[in-house]
Amino acid sequence: MQVRRDYYEVLGLARNASPEEVRKAFRRLAFQYHPDRNRNPDASERFKEINEAYQCLCDPDSRRSYDTYGRNGAPASGFEDFSFGGLGEIFETFFGGGFGDSARYAPEKGDSIHLKTTLSFEDAATGCTREFTVRRTEICSDCRGTGCAPGTKPDKCPDCRGSGRVRRIQQSIFGRFSHVVRCPRCSGLGTVIATVCAACKGVGNVTANRTLKVDLPAGIDDGNRITLRGQGSIGSNGGPNGDVIIATEVQSHRLFTRDGLDIHYEMPVNFAQAALGTKCEVPVLGGTASVRLPANTQTGDVIKLKGKGIHESGSRKRGDQLVHVKVVTPRKLNREQRKLFEELAKTLPAE
Repeated sequence: MQVRRDYYEVLGLARNASPEEVRKAFRRLAFQYHPDRNRNPDASERFKEINEAYQCLCDPDSRRSYDTYGRNGAPASGFEDFSFGGLGEIFETFFGGGFGDSARYAPEKGDSIHLKTTLSFEDAATGCTREFTVRRTEICSDCRGTGCAPGTKPDKCPDCRGSGRVRRIQQSIFGRFSHVVRCPRCSGLGTVIATVCAACKGVGNVTANRTLKVDLPAGIDDGNRITLRGQGSIGSNGGPNGDVIIATEVQSHRLFTRDGLDIHYEMPVNFAQAALGTKCEVPVLGGTASVRLPANTQTGDVIKLKGKGIHESGSRKRGDQLVHVKVVTPRKLNREQRKLFEELAKTLPAE
C-alpha cells in the first residue's frame, strides 16, 4: 500500500507557509507536472497529489482542520469531479481568465494604402504635384463614429452597468475562481446601441474614395517611397490611422542619365571642334547652357557645369551636370572634304 505524503511535503512548504507561498508553490508544481506538459508516466499521479494538497491548504478552514486532525480531518479533495484541461485552461482559470483579452482589444494601427506613380525625368528632378484616389476606411460622418442614428445616443449596457467588465465565477481543476472579464454584450465599451446609424450599420466607420493632392518634392529618384502619415484607414480601439505610401518609378531620358544629384550628358563634337576648340550650347534641365570646349579636346574629357544638376529637396544643395566629350568620326565625306583631309593627313605626324 502506497504511503500518502504530508500535504506540506507534497508542495515543499514549511507548516507556517503563508497563503501566497502556498499559491506560488502550487503554480510552480502544477506547470511542472501537468500531463499536457510532462509526458512522464508518473506525472498524472503526481499532479493529482499536488492538486489534492493545494485544495486542502488553500482553504483556511480545511487547512486548520488538517493541521489539527491530520488527513482524516481534512475534507475530500473532490479531484474526481475535474478533468485535465489544456495549458490554456490553466492560464484562464488560475490567473484570472480573459488570457489574451488585452491583446485582442489593444489599440491597432489602421491599414496603410500602397500606391505607385510614374514620373518623367524632369518632374522627378524638379518636383511636381499629383492627385491620387485612395479607397480607405474612415469615421462615419453621419454618426461621427458612435454607430448611433443621428439624434440618438448609446445606452448604458445593462449587463455591466457601464463599466465594460463583468465578474465570472469559474470552477476548474484548481477550485472556484472569481475573475473579471470584458463584457461580452457591449465588448467592453460600457454602452449598447438601441438605434443604429443607417449609413454605417452601427459600425461607426465607412469605406469611401478620397482624392489626395500630393506635392512630390524635387530630387525624387527611381524606387523612392513617399509616406503620407495618417492618410490611410482609421485605426481600431483608438489606434492611429494608417499611412499612404507612394512608390515612385522614374522614366529614363533620351539625353541625360542620373547619378545621385549629378546629371551626365554626352556631347558629340567633330574633329575640327575638338582640335581647334569652340563654344557651343548644351541642353540642361529647363533650358541650355554655354560650354567652352578647349583646343585639343579628346574623347572622354569631362566638362563640369557647376550647379546644373538636381536640386536636393529641403536643402540648398544641388548637383552638377557633367558633359562627356565624344569626338565623332564622319561616316561620309564629300569630294572637297576628302581632299582637305588628305592634305591635312600629309602634315600630321604618324602615331
